[in-house]
Amino acid sequence: MKVGLLTRDFPPDVTGGAGVHVEFLARELRTLADLEVHCWGDGEAEGVLRHRPAAGLAGADDALRALSVDLAMAAELAGRELVHSHTWYAGLAGHLAKLLYGVPHVMTAHSLESLHPWKAERAGGGYALSSWAERTAIEAADAVVTLSRRMREEVLAAYPALAPGRVRVIRGGVDTLVYRPDHETDARDRIGLDPRRPFVLFAGRTSRHKGLPHLLRAARTFDPEAQVVICAMPGGRMGTAGSQGEPDGIPGLLADLERLREGVHWIPRTLPRTQLVQLMTQAAVVVCPSVHEPLGMVNLEAMACGTAVVASAVGGIPEVVDDGATGLLVPYDADHPEEFEGGLAQAVNRVLDDPSEAARMGAAGRRRAVREFGWDQAAKRTYKLYEELLGRV
Repeated sequence: MKVGLLTRDFPPDVTGGAGVHVEFLARELRTLADLEVHCWGDGEAEGVLRHRPAAGLAGADDALRALSVDLAMAAELAGRELVHSHTWYAGLAGHLAKLLYGVPHVMTAHSLESLHPWKAERAGGGYALSSWAERTAIEAADAVVTLSRRMREEVLAAYPALAPGRVRVIRGGVDTLVYRPDHETDARDRIGLDPRRPFVLFAGRTSRHKGLPHLLRAARTFDPEAQVVICAMPGGRMGTAGSQGEPDGIPGLLADLERLREGVHWIPRTLPRTQLVQLMTQAAVVVCPSVHEPLGMVNLEAMACGTAVVASAVGGIPEVVDDGATGLLVPYDADHPEEFEGGLAQAVNRVLDDPSEAARMGAAGRRRAVREFGWDQAAKRTYKLYEELLGRV
């Protein structure tokens, strides 16, 4: 079976959960199918074709430039028997390939533009373009894949024209051989952490839906002995996500936190995976304060490293974190953010106050990640969907 896998991010250029998802899914799918990856970027590699925005659009709106990449991808997909796109960035390429070559199109919805209307504040008409591209691709796709049951409900609510039978849940996974306990201290030493004090870890983009301002406020009342490590990967990227942008006020909130407590470490870059695994392993708790999350891969990664998590009870996170067993979930109410922030602080302090309970939750999280979230399982379910669409089941 000849499959075209379409994505914005692919190694070495991975900035978020969707890119990590595609990276590991592609690795497993290569054992099942003749896979050709189309992504953004420069350079060539076996089985990977990289595309750049049209040169003539250098000064154009970012969303237009993103759509020009879709055109370039579609032009190179002749001969593929099925195409599978990820996010709106590549969704239109999949739709065009479906029309041009008469092949099935599967689209994985990692997030929905319709759930992020605040992007219009900075992207303006670019957000209208990305929303149109997403709607066009999703509503015409032969199958739409979501990463959680909750995300499936959101897709069907946002696009009622979709027949429910076309929307399938195939959860993402975590490589438990890559994400596993690592007690080497290189990352800790580079940051300058005090090995005698526990630390709380946030690892994620600074995009608005990641909830970083809530964490910065909650951290004011974390146990004074705890250090706070914030691996804040930049949130901006081309297309309307270039305006996903970072919530206003982060610099001020960070400055306030640094005045109130010692041991705040701000890391404004993407760390190498080996360093991130070390930090996840050695953290007393990993915090995910997202206000929206299709699955919440950072929780899976932390669990695979054997660490307790505190996370917001939104989106697909409750399908990953077993509340009270592998971590603690905190209800989120957009109308009462101060209650959410207080709940985050209470949950983090509960974990910090009971290291034995934290170790128990971390061990349970590792077992759950190994047992239920293998990428091989996700790839097999995905390939079975391909066979069904091609009439080969």
